[in-house]
Amino acid sequence: MRKTFKEYNQNEQYLFPPSLHDWLPEDHPAYFISEIVEEMDLSEIYKEYREEPGQPPYSPLMMVKVWLYAFSQGIRSSRRVEKALHEDIGFRVISGNQYPDHWTINQFRSRHHKALGNLFLESIKLAGRCGLVKPGHVSIDGTKVKANASRHSAMSYGRMVEEENRLKGEIESYLKEVEKIDKEEDKKHGKKSGNELPEEIKLKSKRVKAISGGGLKKITLHR
Repeated sequence: MRKTFKEYNQNEQYLFPPSLHDWLPEDHPAYFISEIVEEMDLSEIYKEYREEPGQPPYSPLMMVKVWLYAFSQGIRSSRRVEKALHEDIGFRVISGNQYPDHWTINQFRSRHHKALGNLFLESIKLAGRCGLVKPGHVSIDGTKVKANASRHSAMSYGRMVEEENRLKGEIESYLKEVEKIDKEEDKKHGKKSGNELPEEIKLKSKRVKAISGGGLKKITLHR
């Protein structure tokens, strides 16, 4: 008897658009990041904007969520954030299915460097109060910034000040490392994201020809 498999169709079209909230389980960290930012004071960022002609910029609320989620995942490159916005469900939920490019992502970080640092620190404190700081980490899920104190630790005022200053230093190091990596990748890739297929197989017709003719042996994918 022939084995029956579940139907697989990459070209399936939906009668109704799916809800973003159907893509992740209710307890996914992306929701917590989104809810944290919703409660934050973003006035330091909003005040930098004036009404100008042309296309409106992306929402600062969304951009802060994206960068805070990137921080929580230990991502240290605007190009990697851009890639994740297309490929990672958590990022797509966070961004509401919007896809700013790496240049826009980088410019937002650079323009609001100080404000983002303060917001990152605030998010760490909120995560700690909610019991979401993991031993050895201050993120919800993956950043390498260390946290030595749990929410249950009794700390003197002096110790708390010392801990906060240390965290500020770690956050600043993260932001500077992102800046360094972005500059290196700009130099390497120019205006491109670095995730594009080689020109030889950029179009589907060329890919089909290359695959059927064995041409893929001559092509190197750079990642």
